[in-house]
Amino acid sequence: MKVKRHSESVTALTRRDLMKGAAALGVAGSVTALGAGPVRAAAPKRGGAFKLGIGSGSTTDSLDPGTYADNYMQSVGGALHNCLTEVANDGDLRGEVAESWEATPDAKTWRFRLRRGITFHNGKDVTADDVVASINHHRGSGSQSAAKPILEPVADLRAEDPHTVVFTLTGGNADFPYLVSDYHLAIMPAVDGKVDARSGAGCGGYVLERFEPGVVTTVKRNPNYWKSDRAWFDAVEFLAIPDVTARTNALTTGAIHAMNRIDLKTVHFLERNQKIEIYSVNGGQHYSFPMNTQAAPFSDVNVRLALKLAMDREKLLSTLLRGYGAVANDQPLTPGYRYFDPSIPQRTYDPDQARHHLKKAGHDRLSVDLHASDAAFAGAVDAAVLFKEQAAKAGIDINVVREPNDGYWDNVWMKKPFCASYWGGKPTADWAFTVGYAAGAPWNDTAWNNDRFNQLLVAARAELDDGKRAQMYSEMQRILRDDGGAIIPLFANYTGALSKTVGHEKLASNWDLDGLRAAERWWFA
Repeated sequence: MKVKRHSESVTALTRRDLMKGAAALGVAGSVTALGAGPVRAAAPKRGGAFKLGIGSGSTTDSLDPGTYADNYMQSVGGALHNCLTEVANDGDLRGEVAESWEATPDAKTWRFRLRRGITFHNGKDVTADDVVASINHHRGSGSQSAAKPILEPVADLRAEDPHTVVFTLTGGNADFPYLVSDYHLAIMPAVDGKVDARSGAGCGGYVLERFEPGVVTTVKRNPNYWKSDRAWFDAVEFLAIPDVTARTNALTTGAIHAMNRIDLKTVHFLERNQKIEIYSVNGGQHYSFPMNTQAAPFSDVNVRLALKLAMDREKLLSTLLRGYGAVANDQPLTPGYRYFDPSIPQRTYDPDQARHHLKKAGHDRLSVDLHASDAAFAGAVDAAVLFKEQAAKAGIDINVVREPNDGYWDNVWMKKPFCASYWGGKPTADWAFTVGYAAGAPWNDTAWNNDRFNQLLVAARAELDDGKRAQMYSEMQRILRDDGGAIIPLFANYTGALSKTVGHEKLASNWDLDGLRAAERWWFA
């Protein structure tokens, strides 16, 4: 049987390469990276202790990659671990633990050949058995991993030999090499077919030294790291600083070298500081107000539509983001996605239509609690207050409940029926829809279950006709916009700041903080 082969040992797999491979398989490629960050690429050098202030983190954080829920643990994981593949800072897909991969013509069987010479922090060689155990950690009926939904199509996983892993899928999926780049799917050392996911042991550029959940994590450089052009710092300290004022003060006083999630209301003050660089990268990150569709009154689609129509997105864009983003349309795909449908009308602020839907739901007025904290996203409380003012004109009374930053993701998100949230952009439409909106997905924060959407999701993943696949994704965007439980008003640039003593290349746009790899990719200039 013929296969289409991609080898990182010859050249990195670009999006164009993947498209060519997809054409050979009769399937579509994936989203083009959005935006470009500033570049200060003076010659990298080793040394120094880098301190990074991150606007999230919780005392309930765990080193188990399956539990990573925000930028804090995701960034820590990016320092400790490697995955099979990696989305590079230019948006191309490259091999990481895997050196090459190939698929059968129907894209149902994927064979990954592992890079030789990679060792874990304990000195053990990375083998196919470790990969199988690491991936299986997220599979099975008892798994609570957030990566479980993206692995649902995996029917079988086996080690063909010590350096080859074979995935057999239930249906064709040309996007599969992107899926295994997910930060949850860290490769960890196995013993008797199991991994100790809470140990922090990995094969990444840094070795864990100290972990205080919700406070600080310190790591030191892995002297045996296989990437000779990465992990420049001697040590890295990740500081959980959810309060944006505290983060900003820490940066301006030199207590930290970089921070994410700057306060856009005061960004002009940072811009005046000659010692600080502002970065802003468009990567599909979006702010969200999920409604639990299984809980009244949000179980009524007319209530959901009323709330969507009662939000002035343009006002939020100018007030909250100061233009550092774009208006969204209650679904997560941006124009940069291959299957984005530009013909879908943009939802606008319409209090009269909102009242119309309220009446259809049997309400003259509606009162709801909206739980928010700036741990969800910078300015989340301000956004909730603005929403309150806008919704009042539609006969909707929103009681903004200000929640503590600490523990927000464990105590509020997916616990309260209406709250503030955010999502990072995903490389493919299938990934974005599967993780956040598929029935039963652990991170389906609206508890939404639409039969037609779920049917299309499975069918589109395996559809080999690109035109038919585009039609399916168009219908899914419309269903999600009109029936889904998430109010998605804005796409927000990843915006942060760093000391000009820190050097870097072009910043990645797939996640904040240089694709969650700031610790690995940056250096002291």
